[in-house]
Amino acid sequence: MSKLPSTSKETPLLLFTLLLTFLPFGVISQNPNAEQAILLDLRQQWGNPPPLQSWNSSSSTCDWPGVACTDGTVTVLSFQNYNITEKLPPVICDLKNLTVLDLSFNYLPGEFPKFLYNCSKLEYLDLSQNLFVGPIPDDVDRISALRYVDFGANNFSGNIPPAIGRLAELQTLKLYQCEFNGTFPKEIGDLSNLEVLVMAYNDKFVPSRIPPEFGKLKKLKSIWIKEANLIGEIPEILINLTSLEYLDLSINNLEGPIPSGLFLLKNLTSLFLFHNRLSGEIPRTVEALKLKDLDLSINNLTGSIPEDLGKLKELELFALFFNQLSGEVPASIGLIPALISFSVFSNNLSGIVPPELGLHSNLEAFEVADNQFSGQLPEHLCSRGVLQGLVAFSNNFSGQLPESLGNCSTLRTVQVYNNKFSGEVPLGIWTAGNIYSLRLSDNLFSGQLPSEIAWNLSRLEISRNKFSGPIPGGVSTWTRLIVFQASNNLLSGTIPAELTALARIDTLLLDGNLLSGELPSKIVSWNYLTNLNLSRNRLSGRIPAALGYLPDLLYLDLSENQLSGEIPPELGQLKLTNLNLSSNKLYGRVPDSFVNLAYERSFLNNSHLCIDDPTLDLPTCYAKVRDSNKLSSRNVAIILALAITVFIATVLLTLYAVRDYLRKKRGHDLATWKLTSFHRLDFTQSNILSSLTESNLIGSGGSGKVYRIPIDGEDEFVAVKRIWNDRKLDENLEKEFLAEVEILGTIRHSNIVKLWCCISSDDSKLLVYEYMEKQSLDKWLHGKKRKSSSGSTSVHNVVLDWPARLQIAIGAAQGLCYMHHDSSPSIIHRDVKSSNILLDSDFKAKIADFGLAKILSKHGEPSTMSAVAGSFGYIAPEYAYTTKVNEKIDVYSFGVVLLELVTGKEPNYGDEHTNLADWAWRYYAEGKPVVDIFDMEIKEPCYLEEMIAVFNLGLICTGALPSSRPSIKDVLQVLRRCDSLKGDGEKKGNEFDVVPLLVKPPTHFSFRRSKKLSGDDEDDHSFV
Repeated sequence: MSKLPSTSKETPLLLFTLLLTFLPFGVISQNPNAEQAILLDLRQQWGNPPPLQSWNSSSSTCDWPGVACTDGTVTVLSFQNYNITEKLPPVICDLKNLTVLDLSFNYLPGEFPKFLYNCSKLEYLDLSQNLFVGPIPDDVDRISALRYVDFGANNFSGNIPPAIGRLAELQTLKLYQCEFNGTFPKEIGDLSNLEVLVMAYNDKFVPSRIPPEFGKLKKLKSIWIKEANLIGEIPEILINLTSLEYLDLSINNLEGPIPSGLFLLKNLTSLFLFHNRLSGEIPRTVEALKLKDLDLSINNLTGSIPEDLGKLKELELFALFFNQLSGEVPASIGLIPALISFSVFSNNLSGIVPPELGLHSNLEAFEVADNQFSGQLPEHLCSRGVLQGLVAFSNNFSGQLPESLGNCSTLRTVQVYNNKFSGEVPLGIWTAGNIYSLRLSDNLFSGQLPSEIAWNLSRLEISRNKFSGPIPGGVSTWTRLIVFQASNNLLSGTIPAELTALARIDTLLLDGNLLSGELPSKIVSWNYLTNLNLSRNRLSGRIPAALGYLPDLLYLDLSENQLSGEIPPELGQLKLTNLNLSSNKLYGRVPDSFVNLAYERSFLNNSHLCIDDPTLDLPTCYAKVRDSNKLSSRNVAIILALAITVFIATVLLTLYAVRDYLRKKRGHDLATWKLTSFHRLDFTQSNILSSLTESNLIGSGGSGKVYRIPIDGEDEFVAVKRIWNDRKLDENLEKEFLAEVEILGTIRHSNIVKLWCCISSDDSKLLVYEYMEKQSLDKWLHGKKRKSSSGSTSVHNVVLDWPARLQIAIGAAQGLCYMHHDSSPSIIHRDVKSSNILLDSDFKAKIADFGLAKILSKHGEPSTMSAVAGSFGYIAPEYAYTTKVNEKIDVYSFGVVLLELVTGKEPNYGDEHTNLADWAWRYYAEGKPVVDIFDMEIKEPCYLEEMIAVFNLGLICTGALPSSRPSIKDVLQVLRRCDSLKGDGEKKGNEFDVVPLLVKPPTHFSFRRSKKLSGDDEDDHSFV
């Protein structure tokens, strides 16, 4: 399908060929020696950059790199991507015949070089992808011969001057992705020779309408004004642009109807109007028969799909999703021979899908989810053998899945849940070579589970169907499976021990089946399992103690079975947020760690369970006295002795308490402190307060200091963060502080630093955390370089190898995943960075310092905006212009951390105008080998494919739009896939090939961060 306009550059040879059209037929001769002197002077003023070091007086100037001549005189200078960092010197205009000047993809600083007015013959000027600042001059038209202008991807600001409209010879005008905060002029409509107009990605423009004067641009072939704060209606006068081939006005605030005349433009090949507020119907009459790309998605369009769209025989992209369209899809759509992507999900469409869809074209994407379609799926969706995505959930489809899909080896995802499909699933779908997601829940499917599934399948959802029979023993080969949901089926037999060998499994739901027998007593490898639900089956025997050793288990539901015996005390080691053992035959004492109101409904209908503490509604455990009316003399003596002992102990404790109080009062001039604990503590308030000395200080920040406090001799420590305010906290702020800390205190996850307690006074707060011996990831990645640059010896001479870095990324993602998806309420960190990822003695990663700065926020600040502004290099772009932040700001920041892990560069890498994310995107856009920027200390051949995948994932996470970024749950899934390939590079050579495909950034943006057009909802409508 057609691609968006590209600003990426080809090789110099191709560039020179292209620029020949700008060269004059004749030139005025200039002394070659003079030109050579000018160029050597230019090189010197630029600091002799490497690409120009081969210039020397012994060779002809016209043979020098970056130089081209006509009739022996210099007419072309092309220094694209030469890594030039100095200002452009005026000497360049001493080349009297200079016609073409390409300085793109460098680091040229400063304001617009007005001395270019002296380049009187300049026709081609490309300053794109540099660091120019300030306004474009109001008299820029003094370079009067210009035919090609590209000022894109700089930091130009202010208005686009009306003088642009006086460049009478201009054919191409590119002003994309700058910092313009004013307007663009209607005078652009005076450029009678203009063929290409690009002003995309200028979202700081003052909200502006499309000037009707643009309708005068009779020669215009391409308009790209995407994401430029356009408002109002699309002017009807644009239908006069009869030469128009490409029109992209997407991601703006345009409203009103689509001008019917746009569909009458016979040269139009691409029409992108997605993500606006357009309303009304799609024009009925269509004569733009060259149209290849049609994307009207994410608008408010109504009515039906016009029959005339079936005339578009060259149409490849058909995207109308997220509208309010109704009626049936015309049968003629199924006859389009060029169709590749058919996306109409999230509308009100009904009837049957054209049965010939896919029969006549190379259909790759079939996305019709969330409509009211009925009948069967088209039989020929994969007739050409290239279908990758079948996304048809939440409709009224019925019948069997087409048998032909069983032969479709290219399938990557099948999502047909919430329909009325029946019968058996074709065997080939289970085993399709590239499939990674198979979601069949909420249908009437039957049959047994296969022994083998696709090697890459990571998500299998078959809940609420009629699948029967046993879970096959071959389940041990389902090695990539992360999610297995099979609730409410007719599965029977025992739970095979082989199921516990799934090393990547995160979610396992088998509730509501007919499973029987005992649970496996040994668990081979469930190290990532967080959710296990085996309720409403016929399971018997004891609860395996092995469940208590699952490090990440958060949800455990074994209710409504026939389990017996005691609750293993090992379960008390788990950090469960939800536990349900109700309606079994359990007996004995409930472990002390579960004697908590959080588990008050976890043990219902187990009549022989008891507790020592009457916190829960269960019988207490005590020895019955045989004679309840009389006490023996021996019992009386025992009771009396106990009473005396208790009295003496009370007196002694009182004396110690008084002495300790007096000692503290004499030794410390501190206000009254209050301790709020969230775990059982092995230390006292006094232990902490007495050790807040400078000798224990290990760090400080804007909100306070951090201390390393010993609590058990010199062997165990806690980290204490002291937060203060410059005035006393009033009562409301005190309540806000306690409410925030109580939320943090409820978190139980192995990848989040444990908050032991809070100790507070009128003007100071102490937060007591578990101590992380290896300190922060930031110090391991960047501490050595910082120490070296300052002349000191690094504290970290050991290099984190790639396997360790990947495990740190996985651990941090697990912590964030819990905060975003599993915590109630959800928690947004708002300051994810490598210095807030701490490492324990085994280099296990734990998230720290989330949301704490908001604790001391002042009254009047918006409740939706965190008081933490974030850290430079990690701040998501949307944080600068909206208070309605969501979890995607954490995903952005985590993407920066991934880029740090791969490249070893700091988050502020670049210059004052860029950061690591921007630099990485720019590097990627230039098409350079990404392996060249990997951290040299860890770049080993056997890990390169994993590193490429994580680098690409970092790019996707740092997409400019929040909707373009994946959820942290999806990020975690990709990271785990990368980890699962570790060490297999030599044994299974082709397995690495799939990893980059999972996270390969889109290629249709050559310079701008990718934008996933289908949004970010968890239903994953768009699979590509």
